[in-house]
Amino acid sequence: MTTTLALADDLVLSRMGYGAMQLAGPNAWGPPRNRAEAVRVLRAAVELGVTHLDTSDYYGPAVTNEIIREALHPYPDDLRIVTKLGFRRGAGGTWEPSPHDLREQVHGNLKNLGLDVLDAANLRAAGPGSIAEPFAELVALQAEGLIRHLGLSNVTVEQVAEARAIAPIVFVQNQYNLIKRDDDDLIDALAADGIAFVPFFPLGGWSPLQSAVLDEVAAEAGATAQQTALAWLLQRSPTMLVIPGTSSVAHLRENVAAAALELPAEAVTRLNGLAAS
Repeated sequence: MTTTLALADDLVLSRMGYGAMQLAGPNAWGPPRNRAEAVRVLRAAVELGVTHLDTSDYYGPAVTNEIIREALHPYPDDLRIVTKLGFRRGAGGTWEPSPHDLREQVHGNLKNLGLDVLDAANLRAAGPGSIAEPFAELVALQAEGLIRHLGLSNVTVEQVAEARAIAPIVFVQNQYNLIKRDDDDLIDALAADGIAFVPFFPLGGWSPLQSAVLDEVAAEAGATAQQTALAWLLQRSPTMLVIPGTSSVAHLRENVAAAALELPAEAVTRLNGLAAS
């Protein structure tokens, strides 16, 4: 199994990435409980070979990006930071769609990360409906040299097609894991075109994955259930990128080790059946 995925000459990502959402406080709001540990996690991720870092200025807000800058700037030459745009945080941490001030959001991410250009940015949709107008705005910002590559997050099949008719995308980031498999057909269609799929909540998110079958396969593999679920994702598609998050260096090391776990075909078949159970 390959450990990296080349989506463009200047966008080669480790298939085992890191999602920085948990570096902020609970529900990605406010400061972390332990900022020094958050810095250690980021530095350990880079030391372990992670070159795909997923973040957003609305984590905190701004808190996560500021920690990333503190921990890693000036950034390693091979590190690629991917952010998300299209939402803001309201009073008390509410998540509020904000597709009409994307330029301001881009400049906020650039400032807090200490960058002149974003490696990649995903437009996060608020729900079904046309995304043509905000996506076209991102295309314009890309033409200005503020964003190198574009992607989509939390989108429908129809929204993916709509965006691709406007400009190329390099990845789609939707919720997907062993249990939640709504995007099976989309994953295969994207892979055929060399477009990556990046599952958020790969381990279940607010409701961690629980399955007797998963526990059995993990025990047979000599791995944890979480490592097994991540390995299954990496074997699910050649253009799958995973970005599990954690605020613990020990847990980070476990996640990264899952990239070397090769599940036998029989185990994959058993895990595939969980979606129908």
